[in-house]
Amino acid sequence: MKQSYDRTMYACFAGYVVQAVVNNFLPLLFLTLQREYGVPLRQITLLITVNFGVQLTVDLLAAVFAEKLGARAVMVTAHVLSAAGFLLLPVLPERMPPFAGILTAVVLYAVGGGLLEVMVSPIAESCPTPHKAKAMSLLHSFYCWGQVGVVMLSTLFFTVFGTAHWRILCVFWALLPAANALNFLCVPIVSPEETGDSGMTLRELLRSSLFPRTVLMMVCAGASELTVSQWASFFAEQGLQISKTAGDLAGPMLFAVLMGSARLFYGKCGDRLDLDRFMRLSAALCLGAYLTVSLVPHPAVNLAGCAVCGLSVGIMWPGTFSKAARGLRRGGTMMFSLLALAGDIGCMSGPTLAGLVADCTSLKTGIFAAAVFPLLMLLACIKTRTEKKGECL
Repeated sequence: MKQSYDRTMYACFAGYVVQAVVNNFLPLLFLTLQREYGVPLRQITLLITVNFGVQLTVDLLAAVFAEKLGARAVMVTAHVLSAAGFLLLPVLPERMPPFAGILTAVVLYAVGGGLLEVMVSPIAESCPTPHKAKAMSLLHSFYCWGQVGVVMLSTLFFTVFGTAHWRILCVFWALLPAANALNFLCVPIVSPEETGDSGMTLRELLRSSLFPRTVLMMVCAGASELTVSQWASFFAEQGLQISKTAGDLAGPMLFAVLMGSARLFYGKCGDRLDLDRFMRLSAALCLGAYLTVSLVPHPAVNLAGCAVCGLSVGIMWPGTFSKAARGLRRGGTMMFSLLALAGDIGCMSGPTLAGLVADCTSLKTGIFAAAVFPLLMLLACIKTRTEKKGECL
């Protein structure tokens, strides 16, 4: 990598950490919000749905206005909106009906998260780095380390100061996107004009037999990852009757550590591994983890299943991005935007399905219902290849 682009890559790493905060901080507060504001489970589920629903709407629109505004302006805006959402999260519920206030803050930082999801990967992909698939996996591992940091630091804060002071923690997490917004004001960014790549049109993408399969895989990757990730803290604390500290450490944090380890492993050794085979094995392991969490009647085994699920989903998202980038070399911002859209459809669908089923039965049953996503991922991995002849457009 050219030295001048080191700061660009570091800013991209930090961008995924910000997105990890966007997606994983509020779930740590689900029971706190339920107790403090009387928010029922169906409205808690709606917070997840709106977060990813807004992100997928942004994904759909981003490919159009990103080219007009420029990558730098979009990235700065994404970080500013993320910071604003965190700052307003403790303020708005006191100034308006509590759930409406929480929802407004979620919408703000969800717009920022959607923009980050669309733009970070193509900006990093455009940097002059060798071994693009390895670099992509390493990049996406920072989402996991961000999730680890969110859970670890938040848990430490709650242990020392108590959950009653969660509003202070919101301000702390707002500092990260604010700082990275300043970073993106000055780092070098490669534009499509510099690479001579105008990118594929929507019609060209849809004509490809590879693209629809990668879209399906992104839906399954997002759902497989976020269903357990979003509900792990709630599941451990309420369903398994353990303390919040133990639940957060044994649930979402261990999930994130193992997910990040899988991505870091591929980021280091990916050039010596068969990506298709690695993804097939991961999907099979993920399906087994979902069944372990939902069907085995032992809390310790259920928590182990949550952790194994993190290990199994690690390669799914970046692996699918790598498949698309290698098979559709002119995909450009449009391709990354639509893949991010598909991923967010999965991120919304998986946790929402689990939550709706849980509201009628139990969370274990909800997670069992969501096992359809790793099953579909496994079937898609069996039918697809890393590269197809004649698809390198």
